[in-house]
Amino acid sequence: MAEYSINKGIGRNAEFKGLKSQYLFIFAGGLLGVFVLFVVMYMIGIDQMVCIIFGVISASVLVWGTFHLNEKYGEYGLLKLQALRNHPRFIINRKQIPSLFIRNIKRKAA
Repeated sequence: MAEYSINKGIGRNAEFKGLKSQYLFIFAGGLLGVFVLFVVMYMIGIDQMVCIIFGVISASVLVWGTFHLNEKYGEYGLLKLQALRNHPRFIINRKQIPSLFIRNIKRKAA
């Protein structure tokens, strides 16, 4: 039985065959989802070859997509993209301009 090293050191993120941290979870969860869909399709009564072809193609796309995302965005890239999407494009200030200056003058005087 082959042995694979998962972690390369203390304090470093998990890495497996080049996949880093969050991509491992995407990869494992995706393969589990493909397997569950394959089993459900087979139990429903869909032809066996259709199930196998679906499983092979979807697993291949998942593997390619996960490694592509890992290569393109790096270890924290997906988190950075998510943060960028949640960042406001501009800040709206609905206060009147004179009230902004009056408040600043009171602070300086105190």
